[in-house]
Amino acid sequence: MNRTDIRAAVLDEISSIAPDIEIDSIDEHASLREEYDLDSMDALNLLLALHTRLGVNIPDSDAVRLHSVADLVDYIEKRFRQPTD
Repeated sequence: MNRTDIRAAVLDEISSIAPDIEIDSIDEHASLREEYDLDSMDALNLLLALHTRLGVNIPDSDAVRLHSVADLVDYIEKRFRQPTD
């Protein structure tokens, strides 16, 4: 899965959780919480949806550092590049 596919999946899941956000004009570096009013439950639902869709586990210790679309895409992209044991 490439970066474009990951970004599309992240934006699609955000759109499902917060349909009032205009996905086409989202600032990838803006805080989802502060700029787009995603609350903690929305954030949890987003992480669960991404886990289900992409199979990427995002532990709480990492999730607290993921504030924007760019953060999520970077994090997930790195997980796809890591070799599996």
